[in-house]
Amino acid sequence: MLFMIIERFKDNDMIPIYKHLRDSGRGLPEGLKYLDSWIEPNFSRCFQLMECDDVKLFQEWTLHWRGFGASFEIIPVVSSKDTRDLVAPYLDRP
Repeated sequence: MLFMIIERFKDNDMIPIYKHLRDSGRGLPEGLKYLDSWIEPNFSRCFQLMECDDVKLFQEWTLHWRGFGASFEIIPVVSSKDTRDLVAPYLDRP
């Protein structure tokens, strides 16, 4: 499954997070795959796309980041392509 992670930096301060990322990596447990991420220009939030089959892996991952001033919102998502494929048979129905 795909998940959109919304990471919020306390006081818009991403420096502790980036230091930890540089020094210790992402801390991803086996089975949790990082795909890509985007940062707001004001450093308030990071949007990460990840993939896994066991949501408990997110609990393990967020524990890795405990104490660095970040909070996480974890949202299951479906790709636009998969959604288009699902909806296509219904497009011409009355």
